Amino acid sequence: MKVSNIYIIALGIIVSLLSSCNFLDKEPTSTTSGSYFKNESEAELFLKGIYAPITETAFYGNDYFYLVGGDDLEAYGGPGRSPSTRGLICNNANSSDPAVAAYWYTLYAGINRANIFLEEVNGVPGLSESMIKTMSSEARFLRAFYYFNLVQCWGDVPFRTHSTQSVYGLQTARTPKEEIYDFICKEMEESVDGLKHASEVSFLPGGITKSAAWGILARVYMFRAGECFRDHTTPNEALRKDYFTKAGAFAQRVMNEGHTLAPHYWDFFIDQCSDKYNTTGKESIWEAEYTGNYSTDTRTEGRVGNIIGIQAPDLSSKTDITGKLDPGFGYCFFWSTPKLYELYEKNGDKDRMNWNIAPFSYTQSKVGKGVDGRVFEKGKLQEVKTQYYNQSYSYGDMPSTAKTGDREKAVASTDYSRMCGKWRREYEPDKKNKNFTLINFPILRYSDVLLMVAECENEIHGGPTTLAYQCINMVRQRAGIATLTGLNQEDFRNAIKDERAMELCFEMTRRFDLIRWGDFTKDMNALVERAKNGTNWNFGPSNVYTYFQVSDAYNYFPIPSNEMAINKKIVANNPGW
Repeated sequence: MKVSNIYIIALGIIVSLLSSCNFLDKEPTSTTSGSYFKNESEAELFLKGIYAPITETAFYGNDYFYLVGGDDLEAYGGPGRSPSTRGLICNNANSSDPAVAAYWYTLYAGINRANIFLEEVNGVPGLSESMIKTMSSEARFLRAFYYFNLVQCWGDVPFRTHSTQSVYGLQTARTPKEEIYDFICKEMEESVDGLKHASEVSFLPGGITKSAAWGILARVYMFRAGECFRDHTTPNEALRKDYFTKAGAFAQRVMNEGHTLAPHYWDFFIDQCSDKYNTTGKESIWEAEYTGNYSTDTRTEGRVGNIIGIQAPDLSSKTDITGKLDPGFGYCFFWSTPKLYELYEKNGDKDRMNWNIAPFSYTQSKVGKGVDGRVFEKGKLQEVKTQYYNQSYSYGDMPSTAKTGDREKAVASTDYSRMCGKWRREYEPDKKNKNFTLINFPILRYSDVLLMVAECENEIHGGPTTLAYQCINMVRQRAGIATLTGLNQEDFRNAIKDERAMELCFEMTRRFDLIRWGDFTKDMNALVERAKNGTNWNFGPSNVYTYFQVSDAYNYFPIPSNEMAINKKIVANNPGW
C-alpha cells in the first residue's frame, strides 16, 4: 500500500490542528466533534494518516536510525567523520536533542489521530459494519504500536485514549509503564479479530495483518519480560515465564499464516531495494513503505540506502549517467564493529557477512564520469561470485592494479569496521535522487519471528525444545551454516543472541534486544578499550570509544525538555537525564 504525499497533505488539512508538536498543550481552543470525515473515502484517507507517522522523518524516514542505531554491532561514522549532532547514537545526547523531541511528538500525533478516528468512525454514513471493524482494528493496533514505542524508549509516559477537544485540562502526568503495557497487549490482541490474514490482502506488507499484529505483540511481551533487567529489579521468574509463554504463543500463530523464508538471505533485501515484495518467499510481514524519486507529487521517500547503505559518489545531477554508472549516492553513516565481523567469521557465515558488511567499494577511474569498477576485499570477489554476483552490477574481471573493473586488494585488510551493505541503491528502478530513496524498511520479517519462537521455547522450558531447534536451524540453514543441537539453556540463549546479531544487524532491533537481556551497558562498554587501541578497528575519529562508553541512563531516552517546560505534571526526567 504505497501512500502518496498527496494523501498525506490532504489529511494534514483535516488534522493539522489536532496533531501539532505538543499533543498536550498546543491544540486549538476546541474542536467540533463529528466533522472529520463524512464518507468511506474520507475515512480511508484519515486512516492512512494514522499510518503516516511510521514513514515520517522523525521515525523510519530518518531520525530513528540516529536514535536507536548505536549498539555493539554498528557504529556511526567511518574514517574521519565527526560524531552525529542528533540522536543517541554517539552517546552525546541531552534532553534538548531535536531527534528525541521530534520522535516523541510524532508518536503522540499518531496516537491522537487514532483516538479521533475511533471516536468518529461509527458515525460515518454508508460505512458497513465489517469495514468499521477492519478499519477500527487497524487504528487500535497502530495506537498500541505507537504507545509501545513510547514505553520502549521512555518508560512511564503520559497516557490518554481520547482525542484532544479543548486546551483546558491537558496537563498530564506520566502513567506507570506497566499500566500502559496492559493496554497495549489488550488492544493488540483484541484488534487481531478484525484484521485480515496476510493471504487476503493485496497491499502486503504495508498494512497491518494478523501476522504483523501477532508478531509485534510477541515482541512487546518479550521486551516486557526484560523490564526487570532495564530497571535493575529482582526478576519475577513466574511473571517472566508467563510473558515468554504469551510471546511464544503469538509468534507461533504467525508460523501458521503461510510465511516462508526467501531461498537466499539477499533475496529479501534485493526485493526491498527494487520496490518489490516477496518475489521468492513470503518473508516480509510489515514494512515502512516509501515510493518515488523526489521528482513528482507522489512522494513518500525515505533515507534507507542513503544514510544507511554503501558509500557511493553523487552523480544525481548527471542526466546522462544512469544504470551501473550511477549506483546511487550513499553517505554511509553506519559501519560494522569488529564484533559483528568476527561473529560471522566464527560461524563461517559468508552469505550474511558478504551482504550485510559491504565486501567492496565503488570506484571511478575519472571523477564525475560514473562508477566503472569495484574494489573487493582480498578473497571476497570469488566468494561473491558464488552468491549474488549475477544479481548485482558487475564491471568485468580486472587485476588488482587496474583502475576499472572488478578487482581485489592485493593485501588483506586488518580493519574489521566496514560499511553497512544491507540496502543497496543500485537496485532502485528509477534515476536516483541524491538523498531520498524508495527503499522500504523492514519492521518485521519472518526470520525474526522464528528466532522469537526459538528464544521463547528455551526460556519457557528451561532449555531448547525440538521446536526451538527447528526454528533457529531454519534461519541458519538459509544462511548456509551448521545447524545446532545438544545445547543447554544458557548455551542456547547465547546462540540466540548471536543468531539475532547475524540475521538482524542494522535493522534497529539490536539496541532493544540488549536492553531486554540486561546486556546493553555491559556489551557496549566491553568495546571501549578496543576502540581506544584500534585493534582491527581503524575507524578514524580518536574519540570513537566514547560512542560505547554508555551509562545506565541510556536504557531510556530523555523526556524532551520543551515537553517538560510545558507540561508541569511531568515533574522529573528519566534517571541520568
